[in-house]
Amino acid sequence: MGTMEAVKTLTGDAEFPCYVVKPDGEAKAAVIVIQEIFGVNKGIKAKCDHWASLGYLALAPDLYWRINEGTDLDADVEEEFQTALDLMGKFDQDQGIRDIEATVHYAQAAIGSHKVGCVGYCLGGRLAFMTACRTDIRASVGYYGVGIDELLGEKHAISHEVILHIPTADGFVSPEAQATMHEGLDDHPKVTLHDYEGLDHGFAAEFGKRRDEAAASLADRRTEAFFAEHLA
Repeated sequence: MGTMEAVKTLTGDAEFPCYVVKPDGEAKAAVIVIQEIFGVNKGIKAKCDHWASLGYLALAPDLYWRINEGTDLDADVEEEFQTALDLMGKFDQDQGIRDIEATVHYAQAAIGSHKVGCVGYCLGGRLAFMTACRTDIRASVGYYGVGIDELLGEKHAISHEVILHIPTADGFVSPEAQATMHEGLDDHPKVTLHDYEGLDHGFAAEFGKRRDEAAASLADRRTEAFFAEHLA
């Protein structure tokens, strides 16, 4: 189990909460888990707990802290799903990247090295791609590919490895958007895309109705091998 710790913003004039889990013994690297639209809920915390069990310092910053600190919503509860959509509409993604960068700096100081990666889901998957483009993060993983087709103008700035897990029947990412992602990224030397045929958005959620056990296990094994290669 982790604890909530305070991370200073890049400007140093404020602090935001971050769920932090330390491994047994010295951390071999750090993994930042970037939330879905549902906040740092039990699923995100469980993913952090898992990374810590593998020897990583795991961190999940509360990116909604400016608009609704402590967000913890359930995707399977319709009212909470609608609340999450409302919060996403109010969320400043550019500011969120700056908070992720602040978390990168916090993690680097905590482990004494630059071996920090990130993995994001849903909104967090888009933010993971943006983090790869805009920071010195050493490895990035995005699940579901929401809106990444709109960010391809930044791909030239990617200097460290990225993988994207893309369900082909994602109700939030059209076939046309998926085709644009492949056209724009398949030849990028630092980016690898994995398609999951016939699966919908949220297939790797830790809990709830959206999870597909076989596909989630496959994607997570790929992510673990990726971080083992590029971080640990």
